[in-house]
Amino acid sequence: MALKDIIVPAMGESVSEATISKWFKKIGDSVRADEAVAELETDKVTLEVNAPAAGMLKEIIAREGSTVQVGALLGRIEEGVTGVASSTLQVASSDESAKPQIQATTVSSAQDKSGPAVRKIADESGINLANVQGTGKDGRATKGDVLSATASPSLAARNLQPATGREERVKMSKLRQTIARRLKDSQNTAAILTTFNEIDMSNVMALRNEYKEAFEKKYGVRLGFMSFFVKAAVAALKEIPEVNASIEGDELVYKRFYDIGVAVGGAQGLVVPVVRNADELSIAEIEAEIARLAQKAKDGTLAMDDMTGGTFTVSNGGVYGSLFATPIINPPQSAILGMAKTEERPIALKGQVVIRPMMYVALSYDHRIIDGRESVTFLVKIKEAVEDPRRLLLGV
Repeated sequence: MALKDIIVPAMGESVSEATISKWFKKIGDSVRADEAVAELETDKVTLEVNAPAAGMLKEIIAREGSTVQVGALLGRIEEGVTGVASSTLQVASSDESAKPQIQATTVSSAQDKSGPAVRKIADESGINLANVQGTGKDGRATKGDVLSATASPSLAARNLQPATGREERVKMSKLRQTIARRLKDSQNTAAILTTFNEIDMSNVMALRNEYKEAFEKKYGVRLGFMSFFVKAAVAALKEIPEVNASIEGDELVYKRFYDIGVAVGGAQGLVVPVVRNADELSIAEIEAEIARLAQKAKDGTLAMDDMTGGTFTVSNGGVYGSLFATPIINPPQSAILGMAKTEERPIALKGQVVIRPMMYVALSYDHRIIDGRESVTFLVKIKEAVEDPRRLLLGV
């Protein structure tokens, strides 16, 4: 029978290597054509490697944790051979891989039945799938089952052992290493300053409460606040083009397009997928795109194209309860808008003390490009647009 090579696929511009984070199959397992057999982690995203043919996994050349280059050989499939549906075979080194080391079994478990995406969420959340009551077909654990276990985990459900020491050392993932490096590079390179303001959320909250049910019924997506801030940011960027610019060498590059990064919590940390051409999208289209990208972030399926090329970023720390924060610029962008949580506070309004739902907002910016006047004006325009969302419809 012919052997088919499993190789590292092209992973996008400027990405040449990855780490093997997981093998979904063991030597001797049956695989279907195009079935996910391994997972790679780059400094930007994770991606699955699919089987080039149906057959049995014959060899695993590169172990989990190995760093591999584009085009490298990961393993081989013996085409046309039937393997076992589930096994406890051990990963062998390349010179031993043809010899099964442990007898295969056909014992079925929640982990065997669940797909790669569900196993990935469970592993990253520390959940033992064997202890999760599956509600899917044939007792399979679904994403919802794992997320429920994550929200209220018991010691039995979690894949934990009693602590035996005062420390635990875990190697940083490539993505986390890159996040750390880029954030530190941003601080070391850009002249970062932050300006603050506060927004009265009364009108936009009233608008949302009045139309949220009709909006969701018509468009099939929830009406949130992020779309208003994205629209407000686009309007402000058009008036203050320095905020939508970047530095390349000794040149300022002014962007005439508006690809807005939206920071979301992903399966492996904070990621910033990009809403393309946000200036051409309606509120409903922005909400749908944010929902789509956020789900991909949770599933760990964001592609390179989802995360590159943004011109400005909006980050909502308020969803985690942050009241006040200074966000860090996402290079090579020149600014980032940080939203905090909405909290009722007493404010002075027309000579009276009233209680209003208020949100602090922050604009961190690169002072090499943006002066104080532009930064303050930009944030004021955000404030004006959100406090009176009719301005977004009228373009004033």
